[in-house]
Amino acid sequence: MKHLVKKIAGLVAVIPLAVGLSLSAASAETLKIALAETPSDEMAAFFVALDRAKKNGLDYEWTAFADEELAIQAVLSGQMNIGFGTPYAAMQRSKAPLRIIFQLSKLKFFPVTTKKYEKLEDLDGQPIMLHSRGGGTDSIANVIEEKTGIKLGDRSYVPGSANRVVAMMAGQAEATILDLSNKNKIMAEAPDKFNVLPMFDVDASDEALFANLDWIKENEEQVNILVKALASVWQDMAKDPTIISRETDPNGPIGQLPQEILAELDGFYKDAVEGGLYDPNGGGRKAAQADMEWFTEAGQLEGDPASLNIEDFWYLAPLDAAAK
Repeated sequence: MKHLVKKIAGLVAVIPLAVGLSLSAASAETLKIALAETPSDEMAAFFVALDRAKKNGLDYEWTAFADEELAIQAVLSGQMNIGFGTPYAAMQRSKAPLRIIFQLSKLKFFPVTTKKYEKLEDLDGQPIMLHSRGGGTDSIANVIEEKTGIKLGDRSYVPGSANRVVAMMAGQAEATILDLSNKNKIMAEAPDKFNVLPMFDVDASDEALFANLDWIKENEEQVNILVKALASVWQDMAKDPTIISRETDPNGPIGQLPQEILAELDGFYKDAVEGGLYDPNGGGRKAAQADMEWFTEAGQLEGDPASLNIEDFWYLAPLDAAAK
C-alpha cells in the first residue's frame, strides 16, 4: 500500500453520477474503500484481511463516511470503488449495476430497552434509536413492525452500537438495537436498568461489501485478491477467534484504538463466532436468498422473494474463485 487515506464524510462532497453513466473512469490502481463508520473493534477482522491482501499486492485506501447511505452514494458516484452496506433498494431502483461480493456479517442484533418494556409489542408508538437510515437496524425495526403489527415511534440515528450504549446509559434513549458484543456489555454493566426483548431469528446480511459490476469486471484481479483474503480470515477466525488480535497491526487503525477496547478483541470475536455473526464462506448463495426474503419483508425490495434473481444483486464469481 503506497498510502493510507483517512477522511470523514461531511468533508467530502458526494455527487451521484447521471443514470447510466459508465464508471470505467473510476477505475484506478489504488482500490478505494468506503467504510460506513469510523474503524472500531467490529472492523478488526476486515483490517486483518486488508493486511493479508496488501501482502498479496493489493494497493488500497479507505474513507470513513458518517453512515451507510453516504458510503452507498460514494460508490454510486464513482468517488469510491467498494463500499460497506446492504444497498438493496438502490440496486433495484438505480440503473447503476451494484452487486454484493462478500457478506461481512449477519443481522444478529438485539432490542435493548429500559425496564419499562418487556416485549416487542410494548414498543408500539415508542421512539427508538438505530444505527443509520436504511441500514441493518432500520431493516430490523421495519420487520419488527411487520411481524408484531405495531408502529414504532420516532427513529433517531446514532452510528455504532458502542455509541448507542453510551446514549442508553446516559438516559438519552429508552430503546435501541445493539449488536451481540454491546448487548452483552450493557447487560453486564447495568442488568437492573435494561431488558433484552425476545427477538426472532435473522440470517440475512447486516454488513456486506458491494461495488459497481462494471468496475468489478474491469478490476477482477484486485477484487479476487480482496475476497480471497477476506475468506481466509473468516475461515481462520471460525477455527480460532484469537487470530484477529494476533494479526492486528499495532500501527494500523485498529491498533490505535484505546487499550481497553483492544483488550476485549478476543472476547468480542469469540462471542461473535459462537453467536453465528460470521459466515466462513462469505455468505454466497445462501446469504443472497436469505437477503431476498429479509429485505422484501423489510420494505427495501419490491416483489416476490421467490421470483427475485439473486444474480441481480450479488456477483458470485469472486467467492467461487476463492472457494477453489
